[in-house]
Amino acid sequence: MNRPITPILATALLLAGHCYGAGSELRACLRSEPKTLNPALVADDASETVRYLTGGVLIRVNRLTQSLEPELARSWKVSDGGRTIRFQLREGLRFSDGTPFTAEDVAFTFRTLLSPDVHSATADSFRSSEGDVKATVQGNAGVTLAFPAPVAGLERLFDQVAIVSARNQQGNNAVLGPFAIAEHKPGSYLLLRRNPNYWKKDSTGRQLPYLDSIRLEIQQNRELELMRFQRGELDLISSLEPDHFERLATSRSAKDAGPSLEAEVLWFNQAGRSPLPGYKQAWFRSAGFRRAISRAINREDLCRVAYRGFARPGVGPFSAANHFWFNARLKSHPYDPHAALSLLAAEGFHRKGESLVDRDGHPVEFSLVTNAGNRTRERMAALIQQDLRKLGIQLNIVTLDFPSLIERISGTFQYEACLLGLVNVDLDPNAQMNVWLSSSPQHQWNPEQAKPETAWESEIDALMRRQAATLDQNKRKAAFDRVQEIVSDQAPFLYLVNKDTLVAVSPTLRNVRPSVLRPEVFWNAEWLYLQAQQTRSSR
Repeated sequence: MNRPITPILATALLLAGHCYGAGSELRACLRSEPKTLNPALVADDASETVRYLTGGVLIRVNRLTQSLEPELARSWKVSDGGRTIRFQLREGLRFSDGTPFTAEDVAFTFRTLLSPDVHSATADSFRSSEGDVKATVQGNAGVTLAFPAPVAGLERLFDQVAIVSARNQQGNNAVLGPFAIAEHKPGSYLLLRRNPNYWKKDSTGRQLPYLDSIRLEIQQNRELELMRFQRGELDLISSLEPDHFERLATSRSAKDAGPSLEAEVLWFNQAGRSPLPGYKQAWFRSAGFRRAISRAINREDLCRVAYRGFARPGVGPFSAANHFWFNARLKSHPYDPHAALSLLAAEGFHRKGESLVDRDGHPVEFSLVTNAGNRTRERMAALIQQDLRKLGIQLNIVTLDFPSLIERISGTFQYEACLLGLVNVDLDPNAQMNVWLSSSPQHQWNPEQAKPETAWESEIDALMRRQAATLDQNKRKAAFDRVQEIVSDQAPFLYLVNKDTLVAVSPTLRNVRPSVLRPEVFWNAEWLYLQAQQTRSSR
């Protein structure tokens, strides 16, 4: 049970200008079970949220100002043309288990993260070229990382690297972030409790975080999530469905933070080790086929019907909300069924009665997998199904629970096409290295290639490494503009929509400042607090 606030504590908190609920627990949902609790292996939304809340980083990107702020490192200096960065660490800090934080922990973290045996998506952002990274410790508070080639935008990349303890080889229990995992019941919930050794304090000297705990319940059903929020059982929803946003608008709990960096995308399984029949592999590996499908999809309808107008047609890897890196010369693939049929005819497809068939007579039929419980994606899939039917294509929609979906697209490759979201965790293209490098596990349409299987993938590999290894922003911009042009032409991802950042926040949750960058509401979790009247029984 929550403890009643004592008169002395109440006086102190009121003097600080706030009124907190003692023993306060913030409650929210994760849309799926975290795929991992190892911060080095994070590659999904739920795991990323847990890493953000528990992991201490050297440098943090302020989600509101998008500027860099010192965290565990009180200062840093980049030298040697972007090849080397030296950190001076804060001293006297301790992990949640009480062990001291030193430069050895930073060196250990990077040696582990960048090990070829770990296969870390986070590490891909640092790989501007082949070669090893050298970590050198200078006493307890100095550490230097030397890379084999320049890494553009190097400082921003450390926002994604949670420092783990060299004394705790698992890296899951001893943390430096505001919260630590106290309980985990897979498929049900994670309970995070405040880190008793967290180093930040507010202007009055009170130790952060203000909250005692955060309960993250695993809840795939978004309708149930909304119902629980309306009953006061949840304090926030980080990503609202458009129709849910409209239902909450009159209560003033719903907030639109503006156009996001997130994209809803469709891609085809091009993995050579997939169990698909050869003729379907040939379809999906055909750029002409992919372009045709893209032009057969009415993106304006997706924005208007599925997203209630809270979205814009997708263009490419970044939305127009990313003012510098967005390639303004590119336009969204236009809805043009006649052009789509012409592209298909050039590939040997033709109509046979009401159906489209390939040159060998196989009817064009495939399945589209997406995650169950996401009504907006389900509506998008239904609209795409209607669009493709006009071409004589039979699209079958399959909804799966998130773990099963991830297993299919990343493990067994037993799928044909997938509809999911891509999340940009930063404005810089280096944060997308794990998507564009053909050797990466997150090169989703054909992951972990021993060497690029197509000329255009080879060109993207070279361009991404080139832009990552130069400090000239204009040259980087030119290289990534070319990447965006290749992606638009080859269509490995069909960028469908860029949605607005829609969140829901309880009126009793304070210090909330929603951001278009993830995690939208949790980004300043150490500063969030619940009003005193929100005291509730712990469940």
